[in-house]
Amino acid sequence: MVPNSEPANELAPAIRKRLYQAVGAAVGEVFPAITLAVIHHGDFVFEAAWGWIDPEERNLPVALSTPFDLASVSKLFTTTAFLSMVSAGKVNLDDPLVSIIPKFGQGGLRGLDGGQDPHTRAMLPVPDEVVGKTVDPDQITFRHLLTHTSGMAPWRAVFQAAGPTPPPPDEQDEFSIDLRHQNALTAICGYPFVAQPGELIRYSDLGLMLVGETVARLHGDPLNVAVRQRVIEPLGLASPVYNPLQNGCDRQMIAPTEYDATWRGRRCWGEVHDENACGLGGVAGHAGLFANVRDVANLGQAWLERDSRLKIVPELMALATTEQVSSQGERRGLGWLLKSHTDSPAGERLSAAAYGHTGFTGTSLWIDPERALVIACLTNRVYDGREKIGIHGFRRTIHDILAEGLEKR
Repeated sequence: MVPNSEPANELAPAIRKRLYQAVGAAVGEVFPAITLAVIHHGDFVFEAAWGWIDPEERNLPVALSTPFDLASVSKLFTTTAFLSMVSAGKVNLDDPLVSIIPKFGQGGLRGLDGGQDPHTRAMLPVPDEVVGKTVDPDQITFRHLLTHTSGMAPWRAVFQAAGPTPPPPDEQDEFSIDLRHQNALTAICGYPFVAQPGELIRYSDLGLMLVGETVARLHGDPLNVAVRQRVIEPLGLASPVYNPLQNGCDRQMIAPTEYDATWRGRRCWGEVHDENACGLGGVAGHAGLFANVRDVANLGQAWLERDSRLKIVPELMALATTEQVSSQGERRGLGWLLKSHTDSPAGERLSAAAYGHTGFTGTSLWIDPERALVIACLTNRVYDGREKIGIHGFRRTIHDILAEGLEKR
């Protein structure tokens, strides 16, 4: 399949052919739109865009400048902003969360339950081993949140507590974003835990929502301002933005995601797909950013190079991108997912030192320091529904193809 645009291409013909075959098999099956950017030894060696913003009409081809909903890749921007504050001495990794957000501990000991299914929103059964157990929220640290070992639930329907269903993103929301955030925080600070802190890795959106709230409080401005001033502007990135339609972006230039039939009653086009981020007004620590693929790759390059513009001391950047915890085959740094030994989205060929993150909408960023390699891939695989399969295998395939074609340094 021929890409819509391809300004940088230094891949060997055989590698390029395999890559095009993999993408051609996925466009229209796994996702309608994709952009890919690859940096090797500091240079963009490949960039391309395939597919359509409007796959039914095919009037709007995807471009390298097309912003995608980053979903959980947004967490990397939140993490970067937070770690810059650690480096500045504003907070320490082992400080308790309640030192910044006292409300989190005001209810005292909390019980445990089975959590909530993010798709059906049904409450899950309470395991026998947690019945009658409690957690002291005062013991939760920022290290727990960044390593996903806080014991907090992976997901709760925070959007239902935050306020009424938001209007379409090009209309004025009469319910203030500040009130949405206050209501959401109250809800998060009352939910039961699902495990003891430090016990095991339970990937939690709630934890990164609290890191985002912490960033806002320490910076003295809303999270979107803090991320812009601490990450986006220092790196000279032009595209990353929350609430793109409210900030001058043209809807027809943005990759749409799912038709939300159960809550919003509209396709998510220019508004964040994640319900909890949308319920908070589009700005949250775990999701909400839109960006183009080159800027996502540039964030990865900044981490690879330990870029001083981020104002994170190199020792802390090294700590964040090496193993801090592991359980059940999963390895975590601080905010970063590390390549695991089995079935990693990084694939088989990236080195054991690789680190990255994925997003539910079909986005990913992976960095292999042994190859000086950065791979950013943005898709909207949820366009036809969140149960669409194939993105995991596709990620592994393209990472393997690129790792094989771009040698270790």
